[in-house]
Amino acid sequence: MFENMNEEEARKHILAEVTAYCDKYHTKKDYKKGDRIPYASRVYDHDEMVNLVDSSLEFWLTSGRYTEEFERKFGEYLGVRFVSLVNSGSSANLLAFMTLTSPLLGDKRICRGDEVITVAAGFPTTIAPIIQFGAVPVFVDVTIPQYNIDVAMLEEALSDKTKAVMIAHTLGNPFDLRAVKAFCDRHDLWLIEDNCDALGSRYDMGDGMKYTGTIGDIGTSSFYPPHHMTMGEGGAVYTDNPLLNKIIRSMRDWGRDCICPPGHDNECGHRFDGKRGELPEGYDHKYVYSHFGYNLKATDMQAAIGCAQLSKFPEFVQKRKHNFQFLTDELEDTKDQLILPKAAEHADPSWFGFCITCNESGRRAKLVPYLEQHGIQTRMLFAGNILKHPCFDQIRSGDKEYRVVGTLDNTDRIMNDTFWIGVYPGMTDDMLKEMTDRIKEGLRI
Repeated sequence: MFENMNEEEARKHILAEVTAYCDKYHTKKDYKKGDRIPYASRVYDHDEMVNLVDSSLEFWLTSGRYTEEFERKFGEYLGVRFVSLVNSGSSANLLAFMTLTSPLLGDKRICRGDEVITVAAGFPTTIAPIIQFGAVPVFVDVTIPQYNIDVAMLEEALSDKTKAVMIAHTLGNPFDLRAVKAFCDRHDLWLIEDNCDALGSRYDMGDGMKYTGTIGDIGTSSFYPPHHMTMGEGGAVYTDNPLLNKIIRSMRDWGRDCICPPGHDNECGHRFDGKRGELPEGYDHKYVYSHFGYNLKATDMQAAIGCAQLSKFPEFVQKRKHNFQFLTDELEDTKDQLILPKAAEHADPSWFGFCITCNESGRRAKLVPYLEQHGIQTRMLFAGNILKHPCFDQIRSGDKEYRVVGTLDNTDRIMNDTFWIGVYPGMTDDMLKEMTDRIKEGLRI
């Protein structure tokens, strides 16, 4: 087949066949009443598959040209200077937190025993890096129906050991960034925005709308399949701070001091000169380590998918907003039984899910199984209360390993009475109507 083709012609032929294959075998079937409705699903076409195969034909298995393209275009979309692609959203959170432990930050670095304000009603990988490093998470309650940090508790949570706030925008709904950012500025604290469930959300800080993840010192994203856009696995860490970016790059790439990308030697021009640490004069800069880092890079094949997804992303956001509003309108007459989600003030959310809290104790235990039995996929609001999980069994009795400020009454209520359903962009109005009809039926049992 390829004997009369040069490499470029052969590549074009292969990619044309990939397009035809995807169009024939990966076209999504129309929804029929009774089909299972997932809370999330990949939304893609032949663009993603062509990019994936194009990258695989190069067989450059680590980060490369697609990674560079994605980091540049993603930064342009967010309006942020520096983006580092990583292999997952969990790795993004790990990298964001570990960046703040760098000796390069001087007195502002987070040390073991320092405190980080966060919430217990969220996903565990927001707090896992804090605990694993040996810092002290300080838990405060959240509000309902925003499901974000109760900013009235911030000053009470503060101590002379507080160094940072690390919290997520829950299900796409931004937390009160005006209050949190002012608190951090007032007390010279770092702010990490876990933006993994809120990509595309915007917030008005008083001088115009900005994307969440770009207002604090560091933002993180996840590209796991259920999220706003996907690479299969993947994540990103982003910042406007050049020093933080330098540390992020170092820790992502094994902790090395050299900024030369993989496969490129001596772009820095200082490979064999300089005195670093207690190493011999002129020690190869590619093997000088300024941090204890990791290899958290993504592959170029993941980045290739991300480049195609990014071009569709604005449409994804608009469809999520439409789906959220449809559910809100249809469930308006259930407000005597259900607490429906509410956008934060000054926010324009890119919704990840539609969060529902049952007014009656015990109602969720009946409603959620009913929905699942009728093909409606549901999810808890992640950990509910992370302090109640087995991962905390060994540290509940520990000395100063974490603090709780006030009560976690709303957090516990979420654990007992809250669930959520999807709004992903592949949903049709018929699917959304089926979900709301089943919810209303379930409330009558």
